[in-house]
Amino acid sequence: MKARIFIIAALLAGGFYYATSVARGDWRAFFASRTSTGLPIWSAPEVARSAGLSSDEVNSIDIYKRAHPATVNITSTVYQRNWFMELVPRTGTGSGFFIDDKGHILTNNHVITGGGQGVGKKLTVTLADKSTYTASVLGLDPLNDLALIKIEPRGKFTYLKMGDSDAIQVGQKVLAIGNPFGLDGTLTTGVISSMGRTIQDERGRELEGLLQTDASINQGNSGGPLLDSQGSVIGVNTAILAGPQGMGTTGIGFAMPINKAKTMLDDYQAGRKYSPPRLGVSVVYVVGELAEALGLPQQGGLLVQGVTRGSAAEAAGIRGPRELAIIGNAEIGVGGDLIVALDGKPVDRLDAISRTLSKKRAGDQLEVTLSRGGRNVSLKLTLGAAPAEDRL
Repeated sequence: MKARIFIIAALLAGGFYYATSVARGDWRAFFASRTSTGLPIWSAPEVARSAGLSSDEVNSIDIYKRAHPATVNITSTVYQRNWFMELVPRTGTGSGFFIDDKGHILTNNHVITGGGQGVGKKLTVTLADKSTYTASVLGLDPLNDLALIKIEPRGKFTYLKMGDSDAIQVGQKVLAIGNPFGLDGTLTTGVISSMGRTIQDERGRELEGLLQTDASINQGNSGGPLLDSQGSVIGVNTAILAGPQGMGTTGIGFAMPINKAKTMLDDYQAGRKYSPPRLGVSVVYVVGELAEALGLPQQGGLLVQGVTRGSAAEAAGIRGPRELAIIGNAEIGVGGDLIVALDGKPVDRLDAISRTLSKKRAGDQLEVTLSRGGRNVSLKLTLGAAPAEDRL
C-alpha cells in the first residue's frame, strides 16, 4: 500500500515539475494551438508553399523579370509663359521600351508631344534602376501615334524583341507593363478582346487597326509594351475607353499593333525619311447575311462609304455609295464598290487596309480588287502620302 502511494506521488511530482520547469508555461500555447482534432488552426507557410505556382503564374513572372528592366518612364517638359510672362513648366508623362541595346526607345507620339507647345521642350527618360537620361527625338508617326527617341547609353540596355501582330488571335493572353499614374513597373494581364478597332485621338484623327484588350491600361501606360506569352512585343499601349464621368474606366484598352512601327523603324535605319501612305477611303466590313441583304457576294469585304478628294482612291476611280440604307439600327451607304482583295489577298477583316498599308510607303503600288455590279474589277494604283501634319 505504501509503495502504491509512493508511485502515485512520484508521478504527480514529476508532472508538476515538467509543467512548471521544463515546459515553462508553453503547455498553454500547445493546447491553444490545436483544434479538437489535434491539428493546428493556422495555415503555416510551408503549407502555402507546398501548392506551388501555376504554369501561367510562372510565365507571367518570367516575362515581367525580363521586360521590366526594358520599360522606361518618359517625361516631356515644356515652358509656357503665364499672365505675368513668367516661364512655367508643363509636363506630360508616359512609358516606352528599348528596342535595342543602343538606347533606341519606341513610344507613343502623344507621349512625346503631350507636354503641349512651349519653349525649350525637354524629354527625360527614367530607367527601372532610377537612373535618368535626356532623350532626343528621331522620328514621329502621328498617323499611327508612334515615336522613336534615343538616349546616349552609359552601358548596355536590356531590350525587347518584336513579335508579329498579324498573327494575333482574339482570346490570347497579353501582358502590359508601364507606369500608370506614376506607379512605375506596373504589370497587368488580360487577353486580346478584339482587333481592327478604330478610335479618335485627342486631335480628332482616326487611329485605325488597333488591338483591344482588357489588360488594364491607364494614364501613364501609354507607350509601354503589350507582350504576348513569349515575351515578344505585339503592340504599343495607346489609349483607353473611359466610362461615364465619375464611373472610372471601362476596362477597355487599345494598343497600336507593332507591325505598324516596323516600316518607320526600317526607314530610319536605312536613312530614309518615313512617309506613311494613304489610300483615301472609309469603309465598313460586311459579310454573310448582311452582304447578301445588300445584294453583295456572301464572302463579303469592305464596302466603301466615302472617298477622300485628291486621294489615290479617287484617282484610281474607286466609287463611293449612291444612297443610304437602314440595316437594323445602322445607316449604311450602298451602291459603291466592295473591296474584296488587296494585293491578291482576300479581305476578311475590318483592318485589312491598315494591315496592308503598314508594310508600304507613299509611292508604292497597290492592287485593289473590287466587286462592282456583280463582277470583279482589279485596279492598280499608286499610294499617296498622308497629310503633312501626319508625316515626320
